[in-house]
Amino acid sequence: MRRYLIAPSILSADFSNLGREIELAEEGGADIIHVDVMDGHFVPNITIGPIVVEAVRRVTSLPIDVHLMIENPDLFMDEFIKAGADMLSVHVEGAIHLHRSIQKIKTFGHAKAGIAINPATPIASLENILTELDFVLIMTVNPGFGGQDFIPTMLSKIELLRRWIDETGLDIKIEVDGGVKKSNIADIYGVGCDILVAGSAVFSGGDPARSIRELKAVIDN
Repeated sequence: MRRYLIAPSILSADFSNLGREIELAEEGGADIIHVDVMDGHFVPNITIGPIVVEAVRRVTSLPIDVHLMIENPDLFMDEFIKAGADMLSVHVEGAIHLHRSIQKIKTFGHAKAGIAINPATPIASLENILTELDFVLIMTVNPGFGGQDFIPTMLSKIELLRRWIDETGLDIKIEVDGGVKKSNIADIYGVGCDILVAGSAVFSGGDPARSIRELKAVIDN
């Protein structure tokens, strides 16, 4: 069985009790903590900055995955990495010079570099950057808000990228973010996803630990 990782997104967590929410996610078997950063320009919402990543770093030893849904990500990525990000992704639609952005992430040494792509963006847009990446983040909803429904046609997109990566022999993880829940997580994993981001499916039920165990049980069974 191919290894998978569950990455709860704190976008859906109770920020008045964020430390405890993350602690419960760890108890349930979370593998990564996912942080969605939005600027109100690239997407129609504003969320958090490096200071929250610093706070998350203080309460968990899990890898922190920062997803930059922002314009001009090169201006801010160093702040997020210094704050504690272990993984950092920028959008193919938002970064003007993708190679430069990926190279900048890698200059910090420890941080893994990824590219995120929106639902309507074809994976062909990754052709000239794929060999430089540690992971690709496929958005399966239009970014900006949590709690949206998974776009079903994204399954074939994930499967196509999985085949492309496997045929090239590259060691690149596929991450999926958007609408992941118990009813579809097995299908998403089945077409080739390695890292499954879940927000409302983890934090909206009142018991993040139980929710993560249930998500993992669906895949394991």
